[in-house]
Amino acid sequence: MNPVKKVAKGNGWIAVYGVGYVGLSLVAVYLRKGYRVIGVDIDEEKLEKIEKGELWYGEEAIRKAVSKGIREGRLILTTDGVEASRKSVIKTVTVPVYVDWIKKTYSFHALRDVSVKIARGLKKHDLVIIESSVPPGTTMSIVKPILEEKTGLRAEQDFYLAYSPERVYIGRAVRDIEENYPKIIGGAGPKSTEIAAEFYEGIAVKGVIRMSNPTAAEFEKLAEGVYRDVNIALANELAIAAMKMGVDYYEVRKAANSQPYSHLHLPGPGVGGYCIPIYPYFLSNELLKKGYVMELTRLARRINESMPSIVASLVDEALRREGLKPKTLKAAALGLAFRGDIDDTRLSPSHDVVALLKARGFKEIIIHDPYVRRDPIIEDLGLKITNNLGEALKDAGLIVVLTRHSSYKGLKVSNILRYTGREPVIIDTTAYLDNDINYDKIITLGKTPW
Repeated sequence: MNPVKKVAKGNGWIAVYGVGYVGLSLVAVYLRKGYRVIGVDIDEEKLEKIEKGELWYGEEAIRKAVSKGIREGRLILTTDGVEASRKSVIKTVTVPVYVDWIKKTYSFHALRDVSVKIARGLKKHDLVIIESSVPPGTTMSIVKPILEEKTGLRAEQDFYLAYSPERVYIGRAVRDIEENYPKIIGGAGPKSTEIAAEFYEGIAVKGVIRMSNPTAAEFEKLAEGVYRDVNIALANELAIAAMKMGVDYYEVRKAANSQPYSHLHLPGPGVGGYCIPIYPYFLSNELLKKGYVMELTRLARRINESMPSIVASLVDEALRREGLKPKTLKAAALGLAFRGDIDDTRLSPSHDVVALLKARGFKEIIIHDPYVRRDPIIEDLGLKITNNLGEALKDAGLIVVLTRHSSYKGLKVSNILRYTGREPVIIDTTAYLDNDINYDKIITLGKTPW
């Protein structure tokens, strides 16, 4: 029987492999649709937190859907991926392809492991959808062979296999899946495409876009990220150029974007998260194997990865102007998350900026973030995180604003001075602060002549 019709009639379960940011969002969306769902993850502690209602990644829609699903018996949480595969007729995979950020290499270990577990419970007419961001060709060259070799079944003939990239913005993922974007579908064949499309047409208000094959769909997802990375790199380069020319990038950006073909992005201290910084390597590394160098993509990465060093250079310049030495100053870094109003610190450029400050020998460094309570990298650096802005700013001789949290927007420099009790050097990489007193010891990325 058609697996989509099975779950719609309440006769089948959907298994979601990996219940992180994306996976738990999908769990919530499926539950909101009335489906029965199995959340699978190797992290028992994470599953316990979800069951207790302690983990929903800041989205109230997720919390409500998960709580209701557990209460009604429509959500099962388990570490047993094989049993989940046996019980389910649709399997959605969101486990990551892990990246060695130093070597810029990646490992398919988690995806292979999940594929084997799914294969051990795979049945005829089941649907497998890969939603993880992956290098192009992964679904057909890694997942499909594992499923077929372990089962003797054949994709398209015996079971359905498709790639459908997640397209979510953390903090509004449920709305993105259900309302904001069409779903991209690339099946291993026409039957798989249509079955996967039928499933998501019942979920995504804007319908689906059918791609010719999984590799095209994988490429599409990465192209979205590369577009963002390249344009952020352009914004960063123009912001620095504006400073050198003594003009305000934000003024220029506003005027330029009044033209319908100009979409200048915001500059910042770098690009973080487990998406945009990684996708260029997924794509460019695979193209290197084919003898093609993605020059623009690689250059954009270099620019964005250099931004923490640029911020550190602004610190050096500001201290030189004031005749100050790091070893005599307390430094406060405002913002650890890689993006505003979330608690996700993965690959945050704030880590690099803080590490560079520590290397410069500041007497004390404290990190403020309204959402982040703990972070292993900051702990390894032996530094403190606080949610109390006053604590972070007290006695600080250097303040570096690194994240566009809404709580920083419009923060008056006069108030900062009252908090610090002194006249600190301020580096604002976000252009969020309100210099209400024309304070001259502040450098704003993209604004202050340099």
